[in-house]
Amino acid sequence: MRALITGGAGFIGSALVLRLVKAGHEVLNYDALTYAAAPASLSAVADAANYRFQHADICDEAALKQAFDSFRPDVVLHLAAESHVDRSITGAGAFIDTNIAGTFTLLEAARAYRDRIGERALRFVHVSTDEVFGSLGAEGRFDETTAYDPSSPYSASKAASDHLVRAWARTYGLDAMISNCSNNYGPRQFPEKLIPLMILNALEGRALPVYGDGSNVRDWLYVDDHAAALQLIAERGEPGRTYCIGGEAERTNLQVVEAICDRVDAARGPRSDCRSRIEFVTDRPGHDQRYAINAERIDAELGWRPTLGFEQGLARTVDWYLANEAWWRPIREGRYRGERLGLSS
Repeated sequence: MRALITGGAGFIGSALVLRLVKAGHEVLNYDALTYAAAPASLSAVADAANYRFQHADICDEAALKQAFDSFRPDVVLHLAAESHVDRSITGAGAFIDTNIAGTFTLLEAARAYRDRIGERALRFVHVSTDEVFGSLGAEGRFDETTAYDPSSPYSASKAASDHLVRAWARTYGLDAMISNCSNNYGPRQFPEKLIPLMILNALEGRALPVYGDGSNVRDWLYVDDHAAALQLIAERGEPGRTYCIGGEAERTNLQVVEAICDRVDAARGPRSDCRSRIEFVTDRPGHDQRYAINAERIDAELGWRPTLGFEQGLARTVDWYLANEAWWRPIREGRYRGERLGLSS
């Protein structure tokens, strides 16, 4: 493949870039390098002959045209997005600009490029979230037929971008597919998200704030398994299709934090007593109660299933943060110090 990846310096994007470059595919990483980007995550491939980087915004029409015409991709994997629910509560404008207007600009650039080259197809894989479906009760799982019911400015902006991609596929014949994934975790995740935030707080002896009573349920997907699914969709997905990608690992937030505590205590010794620092704090506004994914379609059609169980994946993740302070310490001391985000007025 010749893959143009937007947001390739982000958490999921960098996992995908590493996977494709190491497999020998040609990759252009197109990234604006906003606060959550981590170029250090790509140090292993930075000098690879089949890897290129372009520092630009997906809202920049001229930069996108230049990227398409110079790199000549045969697939676009669109991961660039504002993605943190808490930040969307107090700063929704950036989510509207990037997730909606940026996706529109990228779709138009892709369509214009396809029309210019004519002789070969261009695939477009739009990477979205299960949060567009809203909240589940105690039973059931999201699948590709679930109605959209977003609760936050973040999920509403991603729902809008999904609708744009679907419309461009139907109206303009763009060879486009959408993926809706469950919560990702793993190494190199920006520490505003639950799992890395709790790991770093635990390592530093700080309080571990858990929203509400900790009963909110998420389906956890290891990031490398997600990257494998995205590669399969890019290679063999059916045009116009949506694929739900889940980790088959439902856990309450409290269960996740307690598991992190146990792993940190095992590494640091019983004096760490991490669980004693769990604190229940005011819940997030509009907090969805439960997410769960039915991934039967991508299994049946593309042969994908998660390979890593939650306990094994979490152990790898905690151990990575223990061993890679040089990656997270500059972030922790600079761009994000672990403060509470998303408190509405």
